[in-house]
Amino acid sequence: MSKKEAKKRAAKLEKLHRKQEREEATSSCLSLEEDESSSSNYGDVTLSEFQPAVEGKELTNVSNLVEEIVGESGFTVQCMVKEARVGANMVKFVKQLSRESVVELIGVVSPPKDPLTGTTQQVEIHVRKLYCLSRSSLNLPLVVEDAARSEADIENSVKNGKPAARVLQDTRLNNRVIEMRTPANQAIFRIQGQVQTGFLEIHTPKVNAGSSEGGSAVFGLDYKGQPACLAQSPQLYKQMAICCDMRQVFEVGSVFRAEDSFTHRHLCEFVGLDVEMEIRRHYSEIMDLVGELFPFIFTKIEERCPKELESVRKQYPFQSLKFLPQTLRLTFAEGIQMLKEAGEEVDPLGDQNLRGNLGSLFWKSTRRSSTCCIAIHR
Repeated sequence: MSKKEAKKRAAKLEKLHRKQEREEATSSCLSLEEDESSSSNYGDVTLSEFQPAVEGKELTNVSNLVEEIVGESGFTVQCMVKEARVGANMVKFVKQLSRESVVELIGVVSPPKDPLTGTTQQVEIHVRKLYCLSRSSLNLPLVVEDAARSEADIENSVKNGKPAARVLQDTRLNNRVIEMRTPANQAIFRIQGQVQTGFLEIHTPKVNAGSSEGGSAVFGLDYKGQPACLAQSPQLYKQMAICCDMRQVFEVGSVFRAEDSFTHRHLCEFVGLDVEMEIRRHYSEIMDLVGELFPFIFTKIEERCPKELESVRKQYPFQSLKFLPQTLRLTFAEGIQMLKEAGEEVDPLGDQNLRGNLGSLFWKSTRRSSTCCIAIHR
């Protein structure tokens, strides 16, 4: 190669090198502008900057795509974070979020290409912005997905050689705030909130100067030098409400009883439904109330909470409740006669659990597939 040709080739290479440098500089500037413009679309923020947000449930890395399942109040939805849309830095930020972190996101809702099986909602959210309001600990005492498994799921996992984690009761109770996030627990409380009647709801004191019922022991305490106790029942206050012309009142509240019994049927603290109403003409009005109340509760729960019932059924399998739309009402004589016809030996003047015996008889006759409320009167 001649000296002249060598100089020409060197000049050509130099020109090509300068062109490549210009292209790289331009690309770097564009990338920097993109990062600067998209950096405001993600990151850690304080709670005061945003409204209360949804909770991150599960993160799965799929190449340059992140599928994130987020949920709120027992409902979950799949969120898609695509690198081509939001940039690599935001994808990296989403990947390193810990489970149960609280996030705020903005995106576009669209139908999925294929039916979704891991979420309650059959839509996808293509994320445009995502902010973390509160990061959870990397080492949580339990995982919501583990706590939400049914016994059948755990047994099947053992049979398949891949045993799933089982969350013990002590762990659940010691970490109730996390355990309450399972779909079944969320559904249980939502179902409870649907039980309403035409009665007026009241809220009575739970620290009293004396016992409200004489038949059970109380939890005593000292209140500024004066004896006091935890409420066994709102009985006195319900009667006061009736005297105040409220006519029909109810309360769903805590009841405390220092039961000296160690059985699975005795609780020192429980939540009870207490009802009080005035009798306007006849005591049978109480039976009218009972006859309407339970079918009302059962029917309204089925109408208003089908999704919640299904969530509970997945973890705690049960059969749908069957019941009579109208409560069975019998006189005392009719009840005695039914038991005699069924071969039961009963003494009309003896001390017996007539309602319990009739309930067992009905239970057997329907092959244990129905529930019946029985009102006995003379």
